[in-house]
Amino acid sequence: MEKDNAVDFTLLFVTILLVIIGIIMVFSSSSASAYYAHGDSYYYLKKQMMWAILGFTAMFVLSKFNYENYDRLSKYILIAGLLSLLLVFIPGLGITLNGATRWIAIGGITIQPSEFAKLAVIVYTASALNRKKDDVRSFIKGVVPFLLVAGVVFGLIMLQPDFSTGVSIAAIVIVMIFLAGANIGHLVGLALPAFVALVIMIISEPYRMDRWTSFLDPFQDPRDSGYQAIQSLYALGSGGLFGLGLGRSRQKFFYIPLPQNDFIFSIIGEELGFIGAATVVFLFMLLIWRGIRIAIHAPDFFSSILAAGVVAMIAIQVIMNIAVVTSSMPVTGIPLPFISAGGSSLFFTLSAVGILLNISRKTSLNWS
Repeated sequence: MEKDNAVDFTLLFVTILLVIIGIIMVFSSSSASAYYAHGDSYYYLKKQMMWAILGFTAMFVLSKFNYENYDRLSKYILIAGLLSLLLVFIPGLGITLNGATRWIAIGGITIQPSEFAKLAVIVYTASALNRKKDDVRSFIKGVVPFLLVAGVVFGLIMLQPDFSTGVSIAAIVIVMIFLAGANIGHLVGLALPAFVALVIMIISEPYRMDRWTSFLDPFQDPRDSGYQAIQSLYALGSGGLFGLGLGRSRQKFFYIPLPQNDFIFSIIGEELGFIGAATVVFLFMLLIWRGIRIAIHAPDFFSSILAAGVVAMIAIQVIMNIAVVTSSMPVTGIPLPFISAGGSSLFFTLSAVGILLNISRKTSLNWS
Protein backbone atom coordinates (compact mmCIF):
# COMPACT_ATOMS: atom_id res chain seq x y z
CA MET A 1 0.00 0.00 0.00
CA GLU A 2 1.44 3.33 -1.10
CA LYS A 3 2.27 5.67 1.74
CA ASP A 4 0.68 9.13 1.72
CA ASN A 5 2.86 12.21 1.41
CA ALA A 6 2.91 15.06 3.91
CA VAL A 7 0.23 17.72 3.61
CA ASP A 8 0.91 21.07 1.95
CA PHE A 9 2.60 22.82 4.88
CA THR A 10 2.32 26.28 3.29
CA LEU A 11 -1.44 25.91 2.86
CA LEU A 12 -1.74 24.71 6.46
CA PHE A 13 0.45 27.52 7.84
CA VAL A 14 -1.35 30.29 5.90
CA THR A 15 -4.74 28.94 7.01
CA ILE A 16 -3.68 28.96 10.66
CA LEU A 17 -2.23 32.47 10.28
CA LEU A 18 -5.44 33.82 8.71
CA VAL A 19 -7.55 32.33 11.50
CA ILE A 20 -5.27 33.87 14.14
CA ILE A 21 -5.53 37.25 12.42
CA GLY A 22 -9.29 36.77 12.32
CA ILE A 23 -9.53 36.03 16.04
CA ILE A 24 -7.44 39.11 16.89
CA MET A 25 -9.44 41.38 14.59
CA VAL A 26 -12.80 39.99 15.74
CA PHE A 27 -11.92 40.95 19.30
CA SER A 28 -10.50 44.33 18.30
CA SER A 29 -13.52 45.23 16.18
CA SER A 30 -16.25 43.84 18.46
CA SER A 31 -15.21 44.52 22.06
CA ALA A 32 -17.17 47.78 22.34
CA SER A 33 -20.35 46.55 20.65
CA ALA A 34 -20.14 43.22 22.54
CA TYR A 35 -20.01 45.01 25.86
CA TYR A 36 -22.91 47.27 24.86
CA ALA A 37 -25.12 44.43 23.56
CA HIS A 38 -24.12 41.55 25.87
CA GLY A 39 -22.29 43.12 28.81
CA ASP A 40 -19.20 41.12 27.90
CA SER A 41 -16.37 42.57 25.79
CA TYR A 42 -15.14 39.03 25.08
CA TYR A 43 -18.51 37.72 23.83
CA TYR A 44 -17.63 37.45 20.12
CA LEU A 45 -14.01 36.53 20.86
CA LYS A 46 -15.06 33.48 22.88
CA LYS A 47 -17.51 32.36 20.20
CA GLN A 48 -14.92 32.78 17.45
CA MET A 49 -12.31 30.83 19.42
CA MET A 50 -14.80 28.03 20.10
CA TRP A 51 -15.64 27.71 16.41
CA ALA A 52 -11.96 27.92 15.48
CA ILE A 53 -11.22 24.94 17.73
CA LEU A 54 -14.13 22.99 16.24
CA GLY A 55 -13.09 24.02 12.73
CA PHE A 56 -9.47 22.99 13.20
CA THR A 57 -10.65 19.66 14.60
CA ALA A 58 -12.82 19.12 11.51
CA MET A 59 -9.92 20.20 9.27
CA PHE A 60 -7.59 17.67 10.92
CA VAL A 61 -10.13 14.84 10.67
CA LEU A 62 -10.97 15.56 7.03
CA SER A 63 -7.28 15.86 6.13
CA LYS A 64 -7.07 12.17 7.14
CA PHE A 65 -10.38 11.15 5.50
CA ASN A 66 -9.72 9.77 2.02
CA TYR A 67 -11.24 12.16 -0.54
CA GLU A 68 -12.31 9.19 -2.71
CA ASN A 69 -15.12 8.53 -0.22
CA TYR A 70 -16.78 11.82 -1.18
CA ASP A 71 -17.35 10.50 -4.71
CA ARG A 72 -19.31 7.58 -3.32
CA LEU A 73 -21.19 9.67 -0.73
CA SER A 74 -21.84 12.75 -2.89
CA LYS A 75 -25.58 12.16 -3.41
CA TYR A 76 -26.17 11.71 0.31
CA ILE A 77 -24.10 14.80 1.10
CA LEU A 78 -26.19 16.84 -1.35
CA ILE A 79 -29.45 15.52 0.11
CA ALA A 80 -28.22 16.45 3.59
CA GLY A 81 -27.38 19.92 2.29
CA LEU A 82 -30.85 20.37 0.79
CA LEU A 83 -32.56 19.13 3.95
CA SER A 84 -30.48 21.50 6.07
CA LEU A 85 -31.75 24.41 3.97
CA LEU A 86 -35.33 23.35 4.70
CA LEU A 87 -34.72 23.27 8.45
CA VAL A 88 -34.69 27.08 8.64
CA PHE A 89 -38.40 27.11 7.79
CA ILE A 90 -39.41 24.87 10.70
CA PRO A 91 -41.08 26.99 13.42
CA GLY A 92 -39.09 26.99 16.62
CA LEU A 93 -35.95 25.84 14.85
CA GLY A 94 -35.34 28.59 12.29
CA ILE A 95 -34.19 32.00 13.49
CA THR A 96 -35.35 35.20 11.78
CA LEU A 97 -33.16 38.27 12.03
CA ASN A 98 -33.59 41.54 10.11
CA GLY A 99 -36.23 39.96 7.89
CA ALA A 100 -34.09 36.96 6.90
CA THR A 101 -34.46 33.36 8.09
CA ARG A 102 -31.00 31.92 7.49
CA TRP A 103 -30.09 30.24 10.77
CA ILE A 104 -31.16 27.33 12.94
CA ALA A 105 -30.63 26.99 16.69
CA ILE A 106 -29.61 23.60 18.07
CA GLY A 107 -28.72 23.27 21.74
CA GLY A 108 -27.88 26.93 22.09
CA ILE A 109 -25.63 26.89 19.00
CA THR A 110 -26.60 28.89 15.91
CA ILE A 111 -25.79 27.34 12.53
CA GLN A 112 -26.19 28.74 9.01
CA PRO A 113 -27.13 25.76 6.79
CA SER A 114 -26.26 27.55 3.55
CA GLU A 115 -22.56 27.26 4.47
CA PHE A 116 -22.87 23.48 4.60
CA ALA A 117 -25.01 23.46 1.45
CA LYS A 118 -22.28 25.37 -0.37
CA LEU A 119 -19.74 22.66 0.40
CA ALA A 120 -22.27 19.92 -0.38
CA VAL A 121 -22.87 21.38 -3.85
CA ILE A 122 -19.12 21.44 -4.52
CA VAL A 123 -18.73 17.77 -3.56
CA TYR A 124 -21.75 16.69 -5.60
CA THR A 125 -20.77 18.72 -8.66
CA ALA A 126 -17.23 17.31 -8.62
CA SER A 127 -18.60 13.76 -8.37
CA ALA A 128 -21.19 14.29 -11.12
CA LEU A 129 -18.61 15.90 -13.41
CA ASN A 130 -16.34 12.92 -12.80
CA ARG A 131 -19.11 10.56 -13.92
CA LYS A 132 -20.07 12.70 -16.92
CA LYS A 133 -16.67 14.01 -17.97
CA ASP A 134 -17.16 12.55 -21.46
CA ASP A 135 -20.44 14.48 -21.86
CA VAL A 136 -19.35 17.79 -20.35
CA ARG A 137 -19.12 19.51 -23.75
CA SER A 138 -22.77 18.70 -24.41
CA PHE A 139 -25.16 21.44 -23.31
CA ILE A 140 -28.04 19.08 -22.49
CA LYS A 141 -26.00 16.34 -20.79
CA GLY A 142 -23.02 18.32 -19.55
CA VAL A 143 -24.35 21.72 -18.46
CA VAL A 144 -28.10 21.61 -17.84
CA PRO A 145 -28.05 18.92 -15.08
CA PHE A 146 -25.62 20.96 -13.01
CA LEU A 147 -27.55 24.16 -13.56
CA LEU A 148 -30.70 22.42 -12.36
CA VAL A 149 -29.03 21.28 -9.13
CA ALA A 150 -27.52 24.72 -8.58
CA GLY A 151 -30.93 26.24 -9.39
CA VAL A 152 -32.70 24.18 -6.72
CA VAL A 153 -30.13 25.17 -4.09
CA PHE A 154 -30.25 28.78 -5.28
CA GLY A 155 -34.05 28.79 -5.00
CA LEU A 156 -34.05 27.43 -1.45
CA ILE A 157 -31.45 30.00 -0.40
CA MET A 158 -33.37 32.83 -2.05
CA LEU A 159 -36.44 31.88 0.02
CA GLN A 160 -34.48 32.77 3.17
CA PRO A 161 -33.47 35.18 1.44
CA ASP A 162 -29.68 35.21 0.99
CA PHE A 163 -28.91 36.73 -2.39
CA SER A 164 -25.12 36.89 -2.05
CA THR A 165 -24.72 33.25 -0.98
CA GLY A 166 -27.01 32.11 -3.79
CA VAL A 167 -25.00 34.04 -6.37
CA SER A 168 -21.69 32.72 -4.97
CA ILE A 169 -22.90 29.10 -5.23
CA ALA A 170 -24.02 29.65 -8.83
CA ALA A 171 -20.62 31.19 -9.64
CA ILE A 172 -18.75 28.26 -8.04
CA VAL A 173 -20.71 25.72 -10.13
CA ILE A 174 -20.05 27.67 -13.34
CA VAL A 175 -16.31 27.78 -12.56
CA MET A 176 -16.24 24.02 -11.92
CA ILE A 177 -18.11 23.25 -15.16
CA PHE A 178 -15.75 25.50 -17.10
CA LEU A 179 -12.64 23.88 -15.61
CA ALA A 180 -14.06 20.43 -16.35
CA GLY A 181 -13.97 21.30 -20.06
CA ALA A 182 -17.46 22.60 -20.87
CA ASN A 183 -17.99 24.36 -24.19
CA ILE A 184 -17.22 28.00 -23.50
CA GLY A 185 -19.84 29.00 -26.07
CA HIS A 186 -22.53 27.33 -23.96
CA LEU A 187 -21.42 29.23 -20.86
CA VAL A 188 -21.21 32.54 -22.72
CA GLY A 189 -24.69 31.88 -24.07
CA LEU A 190 -25.96 31.64 -20.50
CA ALA A 191 -24.59 35.09 -19.67
CA LEU A 192 -27.51 37.05 -21.17
CA PRO A 193 -30.37 35.14 -19.48
CA ALA A 194 -28.36 35.14 -16.23
CA PHE A 195 -27.93 38.90 -16.50
CA VAL A 196 -31.64 39.40 -17.18
CA ALA A 197 -32.56 37.19 -14.20
CA LEU A 198 -30.13 39.15 -12.02
CA VAL A 199 -31.67 42.48 -13.07
CA ILE A 200 -35.19 41.18 -12.38
CA MET A 201 -34.18 39.98 -8.91
CA ILE A 202 -32.62 43.36 -8.13
CA ILE A 203 -35.53 45.51 -9.27
CA SER A 204 -38.13 43.19 -7.73
CA GLU A 205 -36.88 43.91 -4.20
CA PRO A 206 -36.74 47.57 -3.09
CA TYR A 207 -33.84 46.96 -0.68
CA ARG A 208 -31.73 45.42 -3.47
CA MET A 209 -32.54 48.33 -5.75
CA ASP A 210 -31.57 50.75 -2.99
CA ARG A 211 -28.25 48.98 -2.61
CA TRP A 212 -27.61 49.24 -6.33
CA THR A 213 -28.40 52.95 -6.53
CA SER A 214 -26.35 53.63 -3.39
CA PHE A 215 -23.45 51.75 -4.97
CA LEU A 216 -23.55 54.16 -7.92
CA ASP A 217 -23.56 57.15 -5.53
CA PRO A 218 -23.45 56.26 -1.82
CA PHE A 219 -23.38 59.94 -0.82
CA GLN A 220 -26.79 60.42 -2.39
CA ASP A 221 -28.31 58.77 0.71
CA PRO A 222 -25.55 58.93 3.36
CA ARG A 223 -27.86 58.19 6.32
CA ASP A 224 -29.57 55.10 4.92
CA SER A 225 -28.69 52.98 1.88
CA GLY A 226 -25.25 54.53 1.41
CA TYR A 227 -24.35 54.55 5.11
CA GLN A 228 -22.35 51.32 5.37
CA ALA A 229 -20.32 51.94 2.22
CA ILE A 230 -19.45 55.48 3.30
CA GLN A 231 -18.40 54.46 6.81
CA SER A 232 -16.31 51.64 5.36
CA LEU A 233 -14.52 54.06 3.05
CA TYR A 234 -13.92 56.42 5.98
CA ALA A 235 -12.32 53.55 7.89
CA LEU A 236 -10.08 52.50 5.02
CA GLY A 237 -9.12 56.08 4.21
CA SER A 238 -8.25 57.03 7.78
CA GLY A 239 -5.91 54.05 8.13
CA GLY A 240 -3.36 55.48 5.75
CA LEU A 241 -0.19 53.50 5.10
CA PHE A 242 0.47 52.05 8.57
CA GLY A 243 -2.93 52.38 10.27
CA LEU A 244 -4.11 53.95 13.50
CA GLY A 245 -2.83 51.01 15.53
CA LEU A 246 -4.37 47.74 16.68
CA GLY A 247 -7.47 48.43 18.77
CA ARG A 248 -7.61 52.12 17.85
CA SER A 249 -10.34 52.05 15.23
CA ARG A 250 -12.90 54.83 15.52
CA GLN A 251 -15.43 53.41 13.04
CA LYS A 252 -16.00 50.32 15.19
CA PHE A 253 -17.65 52.52 17.81
CA PHE A 254 -21.16 52.10 16.36
CA TYR A 255 -20.43 53.79 13.02
CA ILE A 256 -20.12 50.55 11.06
CA PRO A 257 -22.91 48.15 12.14
CA LEU A 258 -21.53 44.79 13.37
CA PRO A 259 -17.95 45.60 12.25
CA GLN A 260 -16.74 42.12 13.20
CA ASN A 261 -18.82 40.55 10.44
CA ASP A 262 -18.91 41.46 6.75
CA PHE A 263 -17.00 44.76 7.11
CA ILE A 264 -14.12 43.50 9.21
CA PHE A 265 -11.69 44.20 6.36
CA SER A 266 -12.41 47.91 6.68
CA ILE A 267 -11.39 47.72 10.37
CA ILE A 268 -8.21 45.91 9.31
CA GLY A 269 -7.49 48.76 6.90
CA GLU A 270 -8.20 51.37 9.56
CA GLU A 271 -6.14 49.82 12.35
CA LEU A 272 -3.33 48.17 10.36
CA GLY A 273 -3.32 50.48 7.35
CA PHE A 274 -2.60 49.68 3.73
CA ILE A 275 0.33 47.50 4.79
CA GLY A 276 -1.87 45.35 7.03
CA ALA A 277 -4.69 45.09 4.51
CA ALA A 278 -2.25 44.26 1.70
CA THR A 279 -0.67 41.56 3.89
CA VAL A 280 -4.07 39.92 4.40
CA VAL A 281 -4.72 40.05 0.64
CA PHE A 282 -1.27 38.53 0.01
CA LEU A 283 -2.01 35.67 2.41
CA PHE A 284 -5.26 34.93 0.59
CA MET A 285 -3.43 35.00 -2.76
CA LEU A 286 -0.83 32.59 -1.37
CA LEU A 287 -3.55 30.26 -0.08
CA ILE A 288 -5.39 30.34 -3.41
CA TRP A 289 -2.16 29.70 -5.32
CA ARG A 290 -1.38 26.65 -3.19
CA GLY A 291 -4.93 25.42 -3.72
CA ILE A 292 -4.55 25.82 -7.48
CA ARG A 293 -1.30 23.84 -7.38
CA ILE A 294 -3.08 21.05 -5.53
CA ALA A 295 -5.87 21.04 -8.13
CA ILE A 296 -3.38 20.97 -11.03
CA HIS A 297 -1.29 18.14 -9.57
CA ALA A 298 -4.16 16.14 -8.09
CA PRO A 299 -3.94 12.42 -8.85
CA ASP A 300 -7.27 12.11 -10.69
CA PHE A 301 -10.06 14.09 -12.34
CA PHE A 302 -12.42 13.97 -9.35
CA SER A 303 -9.89 15.28 -6.84
CA SER A 304 -8.76 17.95 -9.29
CA ILE A 305 -12.27 19.35 -9.79
CA LEU A 306 -13.07 18.97 -6.08
CA ALA A 307 -9.97 20.97 -5.14
CA ALA A 308 -10.80 23.55 -7.80
CA GLY A 309 -14.31 23.95 -6.37
CA VAL A 310 -12.96 24.56 -2.86
CA VAL A 311 -10.47 27.11 -4.17
CA ALA A 312 -13.20 28.82 -6.19
CA MET A 313 -15.41 29.01 -3.09
CA ILE A 314 -12.71 30.76 -1.07
CA ALA A 315 -11.57 33.02 -3.91
CA ILE A 316 -15.09 34.16 -4.85
CA GLN A 317 -15.94 35.03 -1.25
CA VAL A 318 -12.70 36.95 -0.77
CA ILE A 319 -13.25 38.93 -3.98
CA MET A 320 -16.88 39.69 -3.17
CA ASN A 321 -16.19 40.73 0.43
CA ILE A 322 -13.29 43.04 -0.37
CA ALA A 323 -15.20 44.48 -3.35
CA VAL A 324 -18.11 45.36 -1.05
CA VAL A 325 -15.85 46.88 1.62
CA THR A 326 -14.04 49.03 -0.96
CA SER A 327 -17.36 50.05 -2.57
CA SER A 328 -16.43 48.25 -5.79
CA MET A 329 -19.77 46.44 -5.84
CA PRO A 330 -23.14 46.90 -4.12
CA VAL A 331 -23.32 46.13 -0.41
CA THR A 332 -24.21 42.50 0.22
CA GLY A 333 -23.70 40.15 3.12
CA ILE A 334 -20.77 37.83 2.46
CA PRO A 335 -18.16 37.03 5.14
CA LEU A 336 -14.39 37.25 4.66
CA PRO A 337 -13.20 33.62 4.93
CA PHE A 338 -11.34 32.68 8.13
CA ILE A 339 -11.54 36.26 9.43
CA SER A 340 -15.14 37.49 9.75
CA ALA A 341 -17.00 36.54 12.91
CA GLY A 342 -19.39 33.69 12.21
CA GLY A 343 -19.14 30.11 13.37
CA SER A 344 -20.70 28.36 10.38
CA SER A 345 -18.52 30.13 7.84
CA LEU A 346 -15.34 29.46 9.81
CA PHE A 347 -16.19 25.82 10.55
CA PHE A 348 -17.14 24.80 7.00
CA THR A 349 -14.34 26.79 5.35
CA LEU A 350 -11.79 25.05 7.60
CA SER A 351 -13.51 21.76 6.76
CA ALA A 352 -13.04 22.57 3.06
CA VAL A 353 -9.35 23.24 3.67
CA GLY A 354 -9.19 19.81 5.33
CA ILE A 355 -10.37 18.30 2.04
CA LEU A 356 -7.67 20.25 0.19
CA LEU A 357 -5.03 19.04 2.61
CA ASN A 358 -6.14 15.44 2.12
CA ILE A 359 -5.85 15.78 -1.65
CA SER A 360 -2.40 17.33 -1.22
CA ARG A 361 -1.32 14.11 0.53
CA LYS A 362 -1.98 12.19 -2.67
CA THR A 363 0.08 14.44 -4.96
CA SER A 364 3.66 13.73 -5.97
CA LEU A 365 4.83 17.25 -5.07
CA ASN A 366 7.19 17.95 -2.20
CA TRP A 367 5.32 20.37 0.09
CA SER A 368 8.17 21.03 2.50
